[in-house]
Amino acid sequence: MSDSDDGDMEIYDLKVTVDRVEGRSVCGMAVGDHFELTNSAHLRLPEGKHFCVYALASVLPFLAAKQRDLAPGDWLAQDSHFICPDPEERLVMKVERTCRRTMNSADLT
Repeated sequence: MSDSDDGDMEIYDLKVTVDRVEGRSVCGMAVGDHFELTNSAHLRLPEGKHFCVYALASVLPFLAAKQRDLAPGDWLAQDSHFICPDPEERLVMKVERTCRRTMNSADLT
């Protein structure tokens, strides 16, 4: 644990929501299904819900960057939609920042 309660970094919590399904929903997900990424690394699903592991895998590499402030003009600051790689499904997800929190980097690994 760190000695400071004030924190030395700021990070965003995220919500990843199914924005649309342009094909057929092979994985059983529907518009509005979502998960939240909070406290840097806590993935939360609504009780009784699921999120397709392949859709998760397609958005996962971008989440750490979306949690942080990005340089002006960075393409990732402009883009918030990501697509599952299943060509039959064409599931489109939207990543939104839900709140900004202060954390201690010494508390994280």
